[in-house]
Amino acid sequence: MPNIGTLLKQEIARLSRKESRGEIEPTRKASAHFRKDIAELKRKVMALERQVAVLERRTVSRAMTAPTAADQKQLRYSAKGLHSQRTRLGLSAADYGKLLGVSAQSIYNWEQGQAIPRGELLVKLAALRDIGKREVRARLEQVDGKPPEK
Repeated sequence: MPNIGTLLKQEIARLSRKESRGEIEPTRKASAHFRKDIAELKRKVMALERQVAVLERRTVSRAMTAPTAADQKQLRYSAKGLHSQRTRLGLSAADYGKLLGVSAQSIYNWEQGQAIPRGELLVKLAALRDIGKREVRARLEQVDGKPPEK
């Protein structure tokens, strides 16, 4: 006849394994599911990174081959002309800056000749040369929803 102590010990070990398996199984399933999700997300990130690289190469090659509007027209800039245009339109430096997407301090620096607008800002300045006061006021209302300062 087997020892009762040994039988009890074996039965307790079996029951504890059964209970721990029942407790661990949901965690194991969740962990496997998370690993699958992570692997799928990694694949998506890799695909997106490849797309970004392709698009960057296309953009760089287009930038090198296609001339910009500034290259085509050879836009000129004059600090005195900028100031006279701003006063002709009756705008403060802050409002003029809002139209261009720059700060009022940038406008002052350009007018004083301490700085020069670059690239796309020259194109925007050239576009503003051809518009009148009404158009400027309409654009300012679109930008910030209220009429410009006087």
